[in-house]
Amino acid sequence: MKSIIQVTALGTALALAGCSALQSDKVDYRSSTVKAPSLMVPPDLTQLSKDTRYTVVDGAVSASGYKPGQTANAKDPVATTALGDVRIERSGNQRWLVVKRPADKLWDPIKDFWQENGFLLAMDQASLGIMETDWAENRAKIPQDMIRSSLGKLFDSLYSTAERDKFRTRLETNAAGETEIFISHRGVSEVYTKERSDQTVWQPRPSDPELEAEFLRRLMVSLGSSPEQAKAVMATAGAAKSVAVAATVDGRPVVQISEGFDRAWRRVGLALDRTGFTVEDRDRKRGIYFVRYVATEAQNTEPGFFSKLFSSSPKPAEASKFQIAVKSQGEATVVSVLDSNGAPDTSASAQRITKVLADDIK
Repeated sequence: MKSIIQVTALGTALALAGCSALQSDKVDYRSSTVKAPSLMVPPDLTQLSKDTRYTVVDGAVSASGYKPGQTANAKDPVATTALGDVRIERSGNQRWLVVKRPADKLWDPIKDFWQENGFLLAMDQASLGIMETDWAENRAKIPQDMIRSSLGKLFDSLYSTAERDKFRTRLETNAAGETEIFISHRGVSEVYTKERSDQTVWQPRPSDPELEAEFLRRLMVSLGSSPEQAKAVMATAGAAKSVAVAATVDGRPVVQISEGFDRAWRRVGLALDRTGFTVEDRDRKRGIYFVRYVATEAQNTEPGFFSKLFSSSPKPAEASKFQIAVKSQGEATVVSVLDSNGAPDTSASAQRITKVLADDIK
């Protein structure tokens, strides 16, 4: 009897310890493809081609002697805080890292970083400077009730949330030869349809800037800074005022950004990543992003994740190709939408695109 009581007490202690540990870490991702087919939502917005090459790099990138520091310019609307050769910049609710290392030296360590955080890569295109994770579930959001805490991992696979997330990482080389690293979040939620209570659909939910900031902080740690330093740097990178508005010029929908080309180019690229566009190519010298886009009305017709495992899915809506032109106008920048041939586009889709970009950037 005594031994039974001891075992029960030990099990309770372990369950409480597990619960406490989980509460101290609110991010615990597992890719959906580990035990199930890829979550193909929203309708394509899937990527071009999937490159499954992935090699774990032995050893970690180190950076010694990091000291927190901050550089600021009263005329510069972008807040900047540095740790060694890594600094974080922020404009509005957008943040990104700037690293004084070549992009090709950072590619494999960043792939390794995503795998260590529980993700699989669905896109790996070094030529475009873009990698994207598969849809993954944040297991830290699953409630820790008494039954689950007691059974532990034995029946852990039976528990799931109604949310999935994916993250896109984009690397760009700036004029100084530094590498700018952008992390953007996309999320979907599984909800019941209005017509039937036994059917669900996956619907997009807003991007989470705080999740993006958390993974930027973790990436700083992966690149050599201590957790305490990275946390302090993220906290001091205050928001800076930035203005972007949707407007109509000569009958064409545009986004007017009160920033120069370099910053506007960064912000447009990050907004495209956040809002689910597929960037096929980009030409910074010409100021053009080549993208694919699916009208948002089609997103609500996608069947639920689990129904896809047992039935065929309807044909996804056909994606349209556009060019997003970023042009400098003095100290400001104008963003417009062109069709696939490079001609000005005034369609309803072009109006939606400019509104989506303006809403994300401002």
